Amino acid sequence: MRHRKAGRKLGRTASHKKATLVSLSTALLRNKRIRTTMAKAKETRPFVERLITRAKSAVARESAGEKVNVHARREVYRFIKDRAVVKELFSEIAPKVAARNGGYTRIVKLGQRFGDGAHVAVLELVDYNTGKEPLKKPAKPKKKEKKEEMKEERKET
Repeated sequence: MRHRKAGRKLGRTASHKKATLVSLSTALLRNKRIRTTMAKAKETRPFVERLITRAKSAVARESAGEKVNVHARREVYRFIKDRAVVKELFSEIAPKVAARNGGYTRIVKLGQRFGDGAHVAVLELVDYNTGKEPLKKPAKPKKKEKKEEMKEERKET
């Protein structure tokens, strides 16, 4: 029985699970949106939200007149090993979500993956993605243009 054992194992050892969560969190903070499985998204969400809350409270204290909170940056850097991402978290993301009381991320279900049937989702930062971005589809050439291209290819050979 799994009494009092919170969280998903994700089919990994503890160290591999931690590395996966760190990697997904770094990618989310860098790109503002990632596509992954539902289980990984649900595990990554609280992990990232804790980091954002830590940065948000540090930035709030700094704006109130205190010195730069190096300790908070080091605590976040324990997990996010990319200096550019940590800097962006403290300078852009944390001030942008300062008015929010949590709920910095959103999970949008996309359906099942063809290969293995895994449930896939998009994990995104709420204040950066509206969820209404139009999908970019490549323009299909008309049938006449296709026929003309085929004729030209035959002439060349």
